[in-house]
Amino acid sequence: MTDNDTEHRPLTLLGLGDMGTALARTWLAAGHPLTVWNRTPAKAAPLAAGGAAVAATPAGAVAANTLIVLCLLDDASIGSVLDGVDLTGKDLVNLTTGTPAEGRARAAWAEERGARFVDAGIMAVPSMIGAPETGGYVFYSGSRALFDTHRSTLEVPAGARFVGADPGHAALHDVALLSAMYGLFAGISHAYALIEGEDIAPKDLAPLLSEWLGAMGFFVGNAAERLTSRDFTTGVVSGLAMQVQASGTLLRTAADQGVSAELIEPYLHLMRERLDADPAAHAAEDTVGAITLLRRTAAPGR
Repeated sequence: MTDNDTEHRPLTLLGLGDMGTALARTWLAAGHPLTVWNRTPAKAAPLAAGGAAVAATPAGAVAANTLIVLCLLDDASIGSVLDGVDLTGKDLVNLTTGTPAEGRARAAWAEERGARFVDAGIMAVPSMIGAPETGGYVFYSGSRALFDTHRSTLEVPAGARFVGADPGHAALHDVALLSAMYGLFAGISHAYALIEGEDIAPKDLAPLLSEWLGAMGFFVGNAAERLTSRDFTTGVVSGLAMQVQASGTLLRTAADQGVSAELIEPYLHLMRERLDADPAAHAAEDTVGAITLLRRTAAPGR
């Protein structure tokens, strides 16, 4: 059976923090019968007023429905909350933030208990839940059959993107995007630090930064193509040797401005390491080849 057969599929939600509460309100508003449980019962009271059934125990909440959504503090909380609970025949959707390894281990744990499982990575904050115009969505990975069965229910709070049968891939996509975000924030932070104390208003630099970073967006696709082909030289405009030499200007300017280079120095160091390993082979490359140095060891259990 698919969600097309049932417009308002009932479900259970464990965990009523800010995200869990936003999810619950959205499913209730869409007409889905909802059973909730939270370690602090008082958090369930507003939802009960909105039509949710409040379970006294995790076991009671799980018994109420087939579709069980987890939105707890961390992976350890899942094991604690569901310890001894019968999960036979249940469909577990884990919206709890975790690592790829935790997602894989939790999938095996669920299968041993007779449940289907998908892990998830939420690319949204609570205010974006139930607001499709904000562009929020959720990565899902694991049981494709579970995802297909409940897809329309899962799409009520935010868009749903299935990224593979490996239960760790939802968290991996989540962390990859967030890591890129923080790297971007680091560069922007360094740029603003450079103009502190100068007769340059941050609001005047802002549009220039936005325009420049937009133009540099080509790096995303370029890196994907080069990492796939392992061709780091064809069509390169500014080679690694040139960029390493020019990077000295960035560091000297930071020193002159009294600004720590700690946010950008690691990347500049990686470029120098790539070049120094074999100058003749790498001088004409772009910077994408430096990415290969980051995988220092094999991932545990992979």
